[in-house]
Amino acid sequence: MIVTLTANPSVDRTIELDGPLERGEVQRATRITNDPGGKGVNVARAITAAGKLAVAVLPTRPDDPIVLALRDANVPYRAVPVADAVRVNITIAEPDGTTTKINEPGQVLSPDALDALINELSREAVGARWAALSGSLPPSVPVDWYATVVRSLRGRGCSVAVDTSGEPLSALIAAGRASAPDLLKPNAEELAELTGADLAEIDNDHLAAAAAARTLVDGGVGAVLATLGARGAVLVTADGSWFAAPPPIVPRSTVGAGDASLSGYLLADLDGAGPEDRLRRAMAYGAAATSLPGSTMPTPADTMPDAVQIERLDPPDRPDLPRTTGPPG
Repeated sequence: MIVTLTANPSVDRTIELDGPLERGEVQRATRITNDPGGKGVNVARAITAAGKLAVAVLPTRPDDPIVLALRDANVPYRAVPVADAVRVNITIAEPDGTTTKINEPGQVLSPDALDALINELSREAVGARWAALSGSLPPSVPVDWYATVVRSLRGRGCSVAVDTSGEPLSALIAAGRASAPDLLKPNAEELAELTGADLAEIDNDHLAAAAAARTLVDGGVGAVLATLGARGAVLVTADGSWFAAPPPIVPRSTVGAGDASLSGYLLADLDGAGPEDRLRRAMAYGAAATSLPGSTMPTPADTMPDAVQIERLDPPDRPDLPRTTGPPG
């Protein structure tokens, strides 16, 4: 089982246009969708759609639209009661795949609500394979809260994955090895901010991305899955580094692509896959999400793992090892 934590959930409203967004003009939508959202909720949706068990832990009112949406999607959840409604995030999607997001800040969570979230997560984590802590933190939540959550999960028997950004991500890494997750999933910009690497180099050279990710693994993180947008993704562990080139797709919406990538990785791990195939599945899921409308999470039938090309990289700290290319054989 996989349990996810979404401290700042949302209802994701996607508005699709039939042409480019024109500021200051009146335009008509061709399609509008509303999905239960927040990064951890998205992961739980993708895991459930693959036929595996996932439980989403989140703060919400019992009558909130997100609860009804989770029920409709048959996603098990554990709700910590709060007073305010879940935020609504708006995505404007253009035909060429360009997306513009407008995110509300989210509800204020009391210290009691934060403690209740940790307690609920800890209960569900017993017997789980992974706990995935995903997304931004609502206003007033301490920026080092994810570090607190990771420490609370030690001894529960599950591995911990974290996908966040900004100050919460920096605070997690600054907290040191005691709070280092088993898997970290930054994008290129987050990887550059964390490591001080040059963003342009990471964007244009997957070897530079792998070298930056290696510094995080050397600092105690178990593995780094760095998504590089249309260029692909890299996976760095203590045993080596790999690069994945994406399959050919027609982009439709990038919303949730990173969440789908994390889901693909976790699903492959549940199946006992090695690092190359975990990366392959992550890349296939992220690409599939990009080809789907709004924040739709892909099913296995939407993915093309056989079209993902994997390259084994020389680990930056082991230049004596040879490089091999192509899919693992």
